[in-house]
Amino acid sequence: MALELCQCERESDLYVPRPTRVTRVKPQTTLETMITLQFLDGADLGHRPGQFVQVFIPAIGEAPISICSAPNPENTFDLCVRKLGDVTSAIHRLQGGEVIGIRGPFGNGFDMEALQGHDLLIVGGGIGLVPLRGVIQYVAQHREDYGEVTILYGFKTPAEQLFRDELDSWVTEGQMDLRLTVDRPHPDWSGHVGVITTLFPDLKLNPQRTKALVVGPPIMYQFVITECRLKGLADDNIILSLERRMRCGVGKCGHCQINNKYVCMDGPVFTFSEVKHMWEAI
Repeated sequence: MALELCQCERESDLYVPRPTRVTRVKPQTTLETMITLQFLDGADLGHRPGQFVQVFIPAIGEAPISICSAPNPENTFDLCVRKLGDVTSAIHRLQGGEVIGIRGPFGNGFDMEALQGHDLLIVGGGIGLVPLRGVIQYVAQHREDYGEVTILYGFKTPAEQLFRDELDSWVTEGQMDLRLTVDRPHPDWSGHVGVITTLFPDLKLNPQRTKALVVGPPIMYQFVITECRLKGLADDNIILSLERRMRCGVGKCGHCQINNKYVCMDGPVFTFSEVKHMWEAI
């Protein structure tokens, strides 16, 4: 698929997609695939974990996709995309060497500097692990800056498990405590069975030192937040990433507005303290 995109003359122009080459395509599951991208001019995306980009496929459309990698010396970045509609289906058909458009990064992401010196509880449900992968990579790159790191990752079936070829390195090289669970018993699974909150009773956390980073389906949040509170975590120390269908990415269209918050600009990362007053709207 040959694509022709205009090179943006001003890098500050947030409305013009920048031409970006696909350098690798790596299927993850039957629904998710990961693509690695690099701007044609070799520039750094300049993102922090938890931010997102708008992916533009000419003649098809644009969609917001979470960045699922930490900054790296090669100035590449990864997107893990679930096939749900026209744009994401087109992304799944991409091959190495093709050129697409990228706007961003957008949003506030996780403040990795503010998290330094803390223990981290990283809770990912399903594709919620996608934006958290960038956090995990960043922490592994700067391991001495963070305390104990515990990752809880839950998925419906073993076939839906993401990044399976990386999990061992998170434990060995990243020195992290990884705990996996599948929702229901499955013949291909011999590990823990139960929803992700069933992993909490065995956790030993220091609530004064711990920051919880939580990303997953909306139904998961209320139960995980309850478990975090039962472990003694303050609302300021429970950090969420909210999913919202974002279009412009710069707070102009109002499509992602929740009360007085624009998820594309004020979020997608919030502390629970910031959003608990509007929880019913979420």
